[in-house]
Amino acid sequence: MLDGPLLARWLAAAFALTLLLAALRPSAAYFGLTGSEPLTILPLTLEPEAAAQAHYKACDRLKLERKQRRMCRRDPGVAETLVEAVSMSALECQYQFRFERWNCTLEGRYRASLLKRGFKETAFLYAISSAGLTHALAKACSAGRMERCTCDEAPDLENREAWQWGGCGDNLKYSSKFVKEFLGRRSSKDLRARVDFHNNLVGVKVIKAGVETTCKCHGVSGSCTVRTCWRQLAPFHEVGKRLKHKYETALKVGSTTNEATGEAGAISPPRGRATGTGGGDPLPRTPELVHLDDSPSFCLAGRFSPGTAGRRCHREKNCESICCGRGHNTQSRVVTRPCQCQVRWCCYVECRQCTQREEVYTCKG
Repeated sequence: MLDGPLLARWLAAAFALTLLLAALRPSAAYFGLTGSEPLTILPLTLEPEAAAQAHYKACDRLKLERKQRRMCRRDPGVAETLVEAVSMSALECQYQFRFERWNCTLEGRYRASLLKRGFKETAFLYAISSAGLTHALAKACSAGRMERCTCDEAPDLENREAWQWGGCGDNLKYSSKFVKEFLGRRSSKDLRARVDFHNNLVGVKVIKAGVETTCKCHGVSGSCTVRTCWRQLAPFHEVGKRLKHKYETALKVGSTTNEATGEAGAISPPRGRATGTGGGDPLPRTPELVHLDDSPSFCLAGRFSPGTAGRRCHREKNCESICCGRGHNTQSRVVTRPCQCQVRWCCYVECRQCTQREEVYTCKG
């Protein structure tokens, strides 16, 4: 099971690798998540032996468990996809929470402290991480960047035909199986492990729910005498939106605690929600995020966040909420931005520089 401390180490190592690779490739764009982000991180010009050593080292830096490291080393494409998945998930998390008190601050001790607790925010992190890995692996398979998987083949359609006609589906079957094995099996005794595993599965299920069938017609003059169809994942930004909604409606589950020993027992089901029957798992059968602890306010600096002092806010939208009633400062500044851009033949964009005054609002300390 990928427990809190292990996930914290994995995220920390992956972020470090991402920053290193970004520094080596300054042209790489990590803004705007569309689900089509580049997945190739290792240089393409390495010799086979050097490439093998590079991806072995990348797997080792991720501080994985023995089984996970073995799965990582099995395919040269896994290590860079793991790093890309963490980067993509973190960026999407920051985007979804950009207007809230907790803005997905994942630096240093905040991340480690957060992953040790059972907050709603922790549930979201588990779900967005498993969703990101599932999405990135499925895309890597269909893009031909993995050795052990390829396109999600349509019935009676050979792989070479799929490539020829563009009917190469994202391989969700392989990626979801890999992710479930990579993240570990469910523990029936460990209360926290069961909740984390449930939230991991929510991320995978949201990916599956967003699969769409895309078809392409072939024939004379565009007639549809032959039609090729393939499955395609939704953009990762859409996945983030769905998980954010689940975060807002997350269910708090309790535990029966032995007063003498202080040990947690079975999870008590949330009120008014469908649960397992026949003495089975009382966690909700529907793919909803669950959490154990009430979240802190995140207003003041502490173990879980740097607080909101100095945070930029939008006066009409969220200053009152983010600033926690402390009020906000207003600063006027002059900014210069490109404007009135036109495409010139051939081949560049010509823009004027426009100057305007704007007001910036930040929370008081």
